[in-house]
Amino acid sequence: MSDPCCGDESPEPPRNRPLLNPLPVRPSAAPVSVTCSCCADATRGTEPPPEAAADTDGCGDPTCSPADPAPESGPGAWWGSTGLRWAALSGTLWLAGVLTAGLTDVPVVATALLAGAIAAGGRTFVPGTLRALLRGRLGVGTLMTVAAVGAIALGEVGEAAMLAFLFSLAEALEEHAVARTRHGLRALLDLVPPRATVLRRGRETTVDPAELAVGDLFLVRPGERVATDGVVRSGRSTLDTSTVTGESVPVEATAGTEVFAGTVNGGGALEVEATARVADNSLSRVVHIVEREQARKGAAQRLAARIARPLVPGVLVVAAFVAAVGSLLGEPGVWIERALVVLVAASPCAFAISVPVTVVAAIGAASRSGVLVKGGAALEVFGTVRLVALDKTGTLTRNAPVVVAVEPAPGRTRQEVLATAAALESRSEHPLAAAILAAHPDPEPARDVTAVPGDGLTGTLDGAPVRLGRPGYVDPGPLERVVADLQEQGATTVLVETAGQVVGAIAIRDDLRPEAAEAVAALHRTGVRTVMLTGDNERTARALAARVGIDEVHADLRPEDKARLVAELRRHGPVAMVGDGVNDAPALATADAGVALGAMGADAAVEAADIALMGGDLRALPRALAHARRARRIMLQSLVLSAGILLVLVPLSAFGVLGLAAVILIHELAEVLVIANGVRAGRRTPAAPAAATAREASEQTRERV
Repeated sequence: MSDPCCGDESPEPPRNRPLLNPLPVRPSAAPVSVTCSCCADATRGTEPPPEAAADTDGCGDPTCSPADPAPESGPGAWWGSTGLRWAALSGTLWLAGVLTAGLTDVPVVATALLAGAIAAGGRTFVPGTLRALLRGRLGVGTLMTVAAVGAIALGEVGEAAMLAFLFSLAEALEEHAVARTRHGLRALLDLVPPRATVLRRGRETTVDPAELAVGDLFLVRPGERVATDGVVRSGRSTLDTSTVTGESVPVEATAGTEVFAGTVNGGGALEVEATARVADNSLSRVVHIVEREQARKGAAQRLAARIARPLVPGVLVVAAFVAAVGSLLGEPGVWIERALVVLVAASPCAFAISVPVTVVAAIGAASRSGVLVKGGAALEVFGTVRLVALDKTGTLTRNAPVVVAVEPAPGRTRQEVLATAAALESRSEHPLAAAILAAHPDPEPARDVTAVPGDGLTGTLDGAPVRLGRPGYVDPGPLERVVADLQEQGATTVLVETAGQVVGAIAIRDDLRPEAAEAVAALHRTGVRTVMLTGDNERTARALAARVGIDEVHADLRPEDKARLVAELRRHGPVAMVGDGVNDAPALATADAGVALGAMGADAAVEAADIALMGGDLRALPRALAHARRARRIMLQSLVLSAGILLVLVPLSAFGVLGLAAVILIHELAEVLVIANGVRAGRRTPAAPAAATAREASEQTRERV
């Protein structure tokens, strides 16, 4: 079995690494396969780069950082794999040799058939083993090659042929399983259509999507896929985003709507202005980031690598010891054969591949459901989470705040309050600014505007100092009771002040996501505790938390306060922080698992978080958590099975209880079982029945209200 090439114990890369160069994508090309850049897969004849940090007789770790993809056909049917074809030939020749030896008296023919089986099976791992040995590297293929040569030397040609067949079969199954699971992620790129209709000088021209430039206007007809990210300039339709974000409900698209590559247009034609080239649109960026981040390993994966790596030379030493000591005690032929059996029995094949196959399969399945998991470390730690901290704005709410009330102070007017607030917010990017500017568009901008983080804004308007901010930063004065009432109703309230005198209060409400209560209820059913962290005031936060079923609330928090609270919560166990990936970046980075919601097209969200939910449906969170837990259980199952096989086979083979043929059969069967178990993680975790959960959430919400 392949030796893990990336199993060193070097420090993990920083969580918030800069955005890497976009993938060179050719949408019209066939699916691509990925070659491991750090060890390049020696078993299949590709020379590893000299600077590779580890050896292998093939890459036993599918999470190695992938090299730039080479255009070639993606994994198809099992019989389309070259490795499987050689394994099938080896098995056919081995079976024919065994039958010939048993049914006829022509040993030469049987020996020739068995030799052919050895040659066909050995072709998949012996060349890579020899190249690794020339560079002074030992791998699992080394153990198998020595065992096969030793069996031939002892006259056990049939056992050598069986070893070559079964080991080549396990190698081929691993290669194909990993290729298929990794291909599931890269298949996202195939969602880009092969052709796009661009509008230039009033004429429609069909081009390769790779030729689209930022600013080009392209046409998306009914039923067509969107060629690249853009903004709708004209037309009205609905978009099916399920293949990209995992959301089943179509979204409406009108002028000004942001659209993403790979989504399917509904019944109306749309004219879209491209905001990204195909090479760096949302799909390309997603695939690129996740593939690169897969190099990060979880604790179980690093444990498997740490054990498997030194085990290879250790097995050689033990086998040599068994042969030497046994020969001194008599019957050297018997003890040398037992040493060869120990070589096979102690090979850490299943151990080396158990976690990587699970990681790649689980990440690929998650990506097809609109969940980006950035490597094995993120997947594993997310599966251990028992507490989820949720931001309010943009996570539990729609992030579309609107002004619901304006309360002027005595002697002031509603217009004066809005004009002053809009003047301060005219160049602000805060979510509340959009609501105020929508209520009072095109204001006269204030001068010398300065943001006071976590509190508000200050500036100068018509020569007078003005302030806008939360109660406490700005004294509500005569509006104190009014402000309290608005907050009790779940509205965020800001106060406006001119020359030290309060002008009025503005109430802004950001409605809850309709699925928020359902998502929180689903988390509670799985034993997860939920906490709300928000910069909003205590009254508003508790009013909204009660509606979705969250009991623990921490309000009036600045970004650094959220990070501090997450660090405190981690003392009681692994914590996941769910936020928008921008204002919540410190808390996302502090949490064991940072989760960004609605991250499609948002660089900051994808980069800051360990896990990104591409869509805006909060129900994807409990599904993603269930998927990670299931993947972690599969990892542990495979590790226990692999360790159990080693602990049982080694002593039985050393004392002669099991012969070479039996050990080969059990060892390779265990490897196939581990691979098959890991591939199970590639199945998507089913969602809870929508009708039932929605009804429960609705009833809970009515009770709380």
